Amino acid sequence: MKRHSTIVKPGDYERALSVVGTEVTVLAAKNVTRGQEFTFQRGEKGMGPPPHSHEWDEAFFVLEGSVDFTCDGKLETCVPGTFVFVPGGTVHSFEYGPDGGEMLEVTGAGSKATQMFAAVDKEIPPGPPNIETITEVLSQNGVTLHL
Repeated sequence: MKRHSTIVKPGDYERALSVVGTEVTVLAAKNVTRGQEFTFQRGEKGMGPPPHSHEWDEAFFVLEGSVDFTCDGKLETCVPGTFVFVPGGTVHSFEYGPDGGEMLEVTGAGSKATQMFAAVDKEIPPGPPNIETITEVLSQNGVTLHL
């Protein structure tokens, strides 16, 4: 089956998903690309996911602000122009810096990221999440928390 080019303009974006303090705009899910997934992520100071892992590769490109990434226990402050690659299976987390931050995320083949983001948006209300509930939702979508 032939693949087709995709162009997604700002007016074409679906509503940003609320994922535990991060706004996630899905630019292209694997049903469009048949592989990788692309999202735009924005968060306020101190927000971001706790240590977690999943089987798919993930890459981030910091666009604005700063983001503190921890990968395999090593912390790095990432400013605009920084590229971060996280191989599948790696325990990682990130936290948006003092002025918040914005990133482009690209996931590898086999990703369940956009499926997981949609599930969290639907099932986890704003505010501090119930750890039991979010652990279950994430687990159902291929993500393991390492608290």
